[in-house]
Amino acid sequence: MSERAATLLQGRREQMERALGRPLATPEAGADDAIPDETRSYLLGEAQDLYWNEIEWELITDEEARDAGTLAELTFPGMLAYVRGLLLSEVMPDSLSPASPRPQVVSDVLDFVASRLVVLQDELSDPDNSDLERLQAEMEMTGGLIDRVLYLYHGLNEQDIERLEQAEA
Repeated sequence: MSERAATLLQGRREQMERALGRPLATPEAGADDAIPDETRSYLLGEAQDLYWNEIEWELITDEEARDAGTLAELTFPGMLAYVRGLLLSEVMPDSLSPASPRPQVVSDVLDFVASRLVVLQDELSDPDNSDLERLQAEMEMTGGLIDRVLYLYHGLNEQDIERLEQAEA
């Protein structure tokens, strides 16, 4: 991850902490579990595939467009469900397998999405780029996705999310 992407994520976290008036919690379940590099890479690759598929679908169909822009939860339903699954720390008693939270992979996902946002910012600053509208739309959707993944990663409840969205407006 680039320094700009790391700074972007840190800045978003600091904004959230200021708006909430408290530090953000970090996932504890599974945080110390070692994940083989091959597994971690595979899980990140699945998230990347979801990102590319869902962003392309939205850019083709403009299905989730609203007057105020697109909503990340509608644009990226598969990606957000996948992230929730990676953070799952409890399962139903009759589940055939135990919960296996992977917050490290969600951190990798955040790094990927933040890096993508930096690339989009760079592409938008190129005056010769002829696809500015598409890049702007993708940047807005990707920024919203970062916020949604951060909400999940830090375990924010609906009231917290409402406060953050009101502070942003």
